[in-house]
Amino acid sequence: MKLFASLTSPYARKIRIILAEKALPFDLVVDSPWEANTRVPDINPLGKVPALVTDDGEAFFDSPVIAGYLETLDATPHLLPPQPLEAVRVRQTEALADGITDAAVTALLESRRPDGERSDTVIARQMDKIERGLDLLETRAAGREWLHGERYSLGDIATGVALGYLDLRFPRTAWRDT
Repeated sequence: MKLFASLTSPYARKIRIILAEKALPFDLVVDSPWEANTRVPDINPLGKVPALVTDDGEAFFDSPVIAGYLETLDATPHLLPPQPLEAVRVRQTEALADGITDAAVTALLESRRPDGERSDTVIARQMDKIERGLDLLETRAAGREWLHGERYSLGDIATGVALGYLDLRFPRTAWRDT
């Protein structure tokens, strides 16, 4: 397998963690979709990372899809519980954590726009999404070692990645203080 990723992409980080947890061999191809000579659009028509190419040449893109594919492989640990409803709950936590990450990426990109083009309203809305998402995660995590059941799951990975990205890009976010 080949994983096309940028080293700062939180979504690619999630997939790299899953691959490491499952001890699946892969080649990391560092490729930034922002660069002129990127090969990413040849694999993912949306031009985003991560993108995974299997040994058979099939391409999967978008981190939830790649995570789902990796879960189908005969590799442990399983990061989704076998019970369908519980698996949906873990996926919902993944979506929540990815949504927090989406909001952080949007706020970051908006904050980098030149004066006169930047929208403080857009940034504030994204920061509100982050705050609401963190509040829900805090409620779900209260008094628990893992977010779902008695074991580490995809929800824990996605949440850790979101929090790590906030540490990287928004170090003043007070999630550690709650």
